[in-house]
Amino acid sequence: MTKNIQFRILLIFLIIGIAFIVGISCYSISILENLKNMQNQVELQQNLTNQIENLKSISAVSLGTFFIIILIMGIFISKSITKPITKLIKSVEKITAGEDVKLESENGTDTQIGELVNAFTLMTNELKQNINEIERQKKQIETILLHMTDGVIAFNMEGKIIHINTAAMNLLKLEQKDNSFEKIFNKLKLNINLEKIIYLENWTSSEHRLTIEDKCVNLFFVPFQDENNRQAGLIVVIQDITEHVKLDNMRKEFVADVSHELKTPITSIMGYADTLLEGEYDKDTQQKFLGVISSEARRMARLVTDLLTLSKYDSKKVKLEETEFDLGELTKKCQERLKFEIEKKHQNVECFVTANVPPVSADKYGIERVVLNILSNAIKYTPENGKIKIYVGFVYNDAYIKIIDNGIGISEQDLTRIFDRFYRADKARTREMGGTGLGLSIAKEILDQNKGSIDIRSELGKGTEVIIRIPAKK
Repeated sequence: MTKNIQFRILLIFLIIGIAFIVGISCYSISILENLKNMQNQVELQQNLTNQIENLKSISAVSLGTFFIIILIMGIFISKSITKPITKLIKSVEKITAGEDVKLESENGTDTQIGELVNAFTLMTNELKQNINEIERQKKQIETILLHMTDGVIAFNMEGKIIHINTAAMNLLKLEQKDNSFEKIFNKLKLNINLEKIIYLENWTSSEHRLTIEDKCVNLFFVPFQDENNRQAGLIVVIQDITEHVKLDNMRKEFVADVSHELKTPITSIMGYADTLLEGEYDKDTQQKFLGVISSEARRMARLVTDLLTLSKYDSKKVKLEETEFDLGELTKKCQERLKFEIEKKHQNVECFVTANVPPVSADKYGIERVVLNILSNAIKYTPENGKIKIYVGFVYNDAYIKIIDNGIGISEQDLTRIFDRFYRADKARTREMGGTGLGLSIAKEILDQNKGSIDIRSELGKGTEVIIRIPAKK
């Protein structure tokens, strides 16, 4: 059976029309056949009048029936065709307005309208799925941009902001009124032209670095295109590179310090060696010059050894030999090893070990090196006849060593950088005493790798207190 609705309707009307015409024609022929057999003129006249009246009645009834059938078919057509189309039009209007529309397929229909409704329903469902997927992806991107540490700003071709995340607002210190390319970069005092970047940079990114208050940031300008490969706008990515800049400055400072620390003893060695080679000196002078050369050579050796030690700890190449030992006993042995230096300066050094200090489990050699370094610093920077007190105890889950002296102390300004490599509060005095400026850096690295800690409190001219904490064995 054909699915063409228009053809069906025309076919039905044609059949009904033919049926009515055939019916009336047959009836008319029948009347004419009856009239042909009549001879009486009066009877013929009367019968003809009656048949005409009957024909009029039949025609009227037929026409009425025909109109009733048309009316019924019109209602059917309205219900099966016009109503679904009207429903589709309303659904389209709702979809256009962004409303949620739920359509159901026309099951069991074998008409073009049913197919149209089913096709539109399928299209609407697929469209809703696509829109939902786009919304999901949009929310994902918005969430990623919102929680990125890097700032992102997107501008259209007119320089208006089409997207900006929180990180960009914070890094550039922007306000709500800063809503365009021109306003933002005028505020930052950067001479940047939007059209120049987009049209004259051959679609390559450009980079700018600037300092905003206490932060250093990098700005990357990247043009973007639309689906037709036409210029659509500009994206600016803002990266906080403050820590990178600090690390780079520290690296440069470290290289400069190492160069300086090596250059000084090398200069001394070369100077005294050249002097000895150029002339003849008495034995005492030679011994004096050779002593300086030997002292400076040992100083270089200590510096190189400390640098190698730091390098090993930085690269995690130091193999920790964890053993269980008594911290109080270790501290007393370190004091005994420095007995000569203590007696030389006539200092009063006392060591107190509280009861019930549990053993610790750590790299014994590393901890011994830390204690020797801190105690030797206390001896160096405490004047003759000074006092140094050592306490070994236990608090919470940590064993601790506290070393207190009444030496020259450290200023508050220097205290914040005391663990920096090569940093010295008094460079001339430290160098005179043979220090490399790496002792406390090494001590901190050792304690960090043994899950311990070191804290220093000091006051210039009054003395220093150093506390070393090491987790006790459970």
